[in-house]
Amino acid sequence: MKISRIARISAIGAVAALSLAGCAANEGATPTDSAAPTSTAKPVSGSLVGSGSSAQQVAIQTWTKLFTAANPDAQVNYDPQGSGAGRQAFQQGGVNFAGSDSAFKTADIAAGGFAACAKGSDIVEIPAYVSPIAIVFTLKGVDSLNLDAKTLAGIFAGKITKWNDPAIVATNPKATLPDATISPVHRSDKSGTTANFTDYLAQTAPDVWTAGSVDTWPADLGGEAAEKTSGVVKAVQGGEGLIGYIDSSQAKGFSSVKVKVGDAWTEHSAAGASATLDASKIDEGRTAGDLAIKVDRTTTAKGAYPVLLVSYLIGCTQYEKPEVAALAKSFFSTAISAEGQKEAATNAGSAPISDELRTKAQAAIDLIK
Repeated sequence: MKISRIARISAIGAVAALSLAGCAANEGATPTDSAAPTSTAKPVSGSLVGSGSSAQQVAIQTWTKLFTAANPDAQVNYDPQGSGAGRQAFQQGGVNFAGSDSAFKTADIAAGGFAACAKGSDIVEIPAYVSPIAIVFTLKGVDSLNLDAKTLAGIFAGKITKWNDPAIVATNPKATLPDATISPVHRSDKSGTTANFTDYLAQTAPDVWTAGSVDTWPADLGGEAAEKTSGVVKAVQGGEGLIGYIDSSQAKGFSSVKVKVGDAWTEHSAAGASATLDASKIDEGRTAGDLAIKVDRTTTAKGAYPVLLVSYLIGCTQYEKPEVAALAKSFFSTAISAEGQKEAATNAGSAPISDELRTKAQAAIDLIK
């Protein structure tokens, strides 16, 4: 349902008031200073407003530094309110672009109603931020655990409730595991991180995890709910015997899970996320500018870490205002550039996209007008 013109203007104003510098204290670290990327493109000016993924926030801060250094009369205002809220705001025309840890489903795109775009416009979905999802826990005296997909699915589905359950003991024979209750923590908001995490469970342990790939946690499964990445971080930190899933950029200082890939136990890493992405393909049935990726969570590729999120920058192939199109095109190009990806990797621990994917992404961005 579309919102009124007054509501759209109010929404844009509200988001614009949330500058990236202000958001940094809430969700992530401040990116390091960096020189502007070398570019021969004509500088753009004006304000670009976006919202969405909290996991993507540090990367967007990083890209904004590069973008505004090259375009001093431009600014980007981004509200990290969560992927689902960002997609909704984009559909309703409250923002110019969305950051989302999951792409729009083809059925949603077919239904249309993207008020941020000019009438008849397609959308572009650019995979710009690739990051492992860390499964973190607090258990005194235990720094790491080996948990296969079925065991993880059992824990988050509420079927495995004790830390000394035989399934956990079997893959961690040397760990001292207490007869204590496991408290799983999940996102309370509509979340792309949840969508990617449950997609991993659905692909690798469908007999145990029967809820499918969902971005809203199933109400009947229980567990402790927390809002945004920062909420899950605080919840898991705040007690003993808790386990949750967060963007890897926020996992410093946590004990974490190694997952089974083939015959190996693999910890979360940018390199592991890259290996999984290389084993995956672009989803079928999409338009030229829609580069939604179908992640292969079942890969047995050496070094792959299949619990990852591919986060997108989502915009329009056609905007009503040419100046907004120019801003989106330039900002998206900065994000996927070699320098943009390198800086995001440094600041957020993300996995840079490949040169092949960058070429495809730039071709999609060039459709924006």
